[in-house]
Amino acid sequence: MNALDSIVSATSAPAESATTPLRVALWQTALAPAGDTAAALQRLAAAAQEAAARGAHWLITPEMALTGYLIDPAQVRALAEPADGPLAQAVAALACQHRIGIAYGWPEWHPGGAAPYNAVQAIAPDGARVGRHRKVHLFGRGDAERFSAAEAVAPPFPFNGWCIGLLICYDVEQPAVVRALAQQGAHVIFAPTANMLPYDDAPLLTVPRLAAENGVAIAYANACGAEGATVYGGLSTICGPGGEIVARAGRGEALLMATLPARGLGPDRSTPAAAAR
Repeated sequence: MNALDSIVSATSAPAESATTPLRVALWQTALAPAGDTAAALQRLAAAAQEAAARGAHWLITPEMALTGYLIDPAQVRALAEPADGPLAQAVAALACQHRIGIAYGWPEWHPGGAAPYNAVQAIAPDGARVGRHRKVHLFGRGDAERFSAAEAVAPPFPFNGWCIGLLICYDVEQPAVVRALAQQGAHVIFAPTANMLPYDDAPLLTVPRLAAENGVAIAYANACGAEGATVYGGLSTICGPGGEIVARAGRGEALLMATLPARGLGPDRSTPAAAAR
């Protein structure tokens, strides 16, 4: 096993071409007031209803959308839940009600009693838990004071002919990580994010470049507004596999929608930059 293989926790079969379009919705929103999960779920319900009415197959939230992100570390621990906990059950009920997949961020309880993981979970329109990723690349003291780092990236999961990878914020800025998911056949990466000012280079430059280099679409769902002294930059972005900007939000609240067309996005990777690697 080489170093690149070890980045992803398991291997998956090579993906086929995506033969049907995939419509995604990115919920660019202010993060929940610290610990107010009930209010966050109520707002998520409204976003899911709107996204489903507009034809989305998946709704992607920002990083830690249901609890708040840079809140008191003790509160993060108190809010942590397992992958099948009450928050997961509530999101599954919304997914079933609106017949839409939801990828959401929350603090996942650490089975060893350490600081929780910064996690994203994908729940399919039938309420099934189909994918979960724990953040590997923690960003600065804000992450390090609140979360444990995971050791490996979760493998992609299938949905309607698409192969979908999950990453969180700083993970999607790592070339080797994006490349590993692409080599496992991912057609698209869902990336919940809480990218703050002044780091606009991530959505404006890094994400499109890595999409083009690896022939993989990226749906980058950022937060907006302020959380204490931290101001999140918005600019949620949906990139096609050639690095083209399919849709981009501004700085404020938005439900960003785009349809990724059916095309041959299998392991051969159809873009010139990806083919050259």
